[in-house]
Amino acid sequence: MLSSATLHEALAIADAAGTVREAAAALRVHFGTLRVIVVDALDMRGEAPAARSERHALYLGASDGHCWALTSDPAAAAGLFIATAG
Repeated sequence: MLSSATLHEALAIADAAGTVREAAAALRVHFGTLRVIVVDALDMRGEAPAARSERHALYLGASDGHCWALTSDPAAAAGLFIATAG
């Protein structure tokens, strides 16, 4: 489960990094088992981020073990999608 405090911490870590890929790498190191997937901001248009700053947007990802999908349920989240805020 990803709490609002965890999302806030993740966003702060992402914002301290240079690029979105560097942010994803920093999140992977910090959160270990949490999957972090870089996505294009255009692919996320129309979706509501779970957390957002001026630099990055974080979305909750759920997996059935094979496919990934967006979720709004923090209890179902197994990872984060990260995009440049646009």
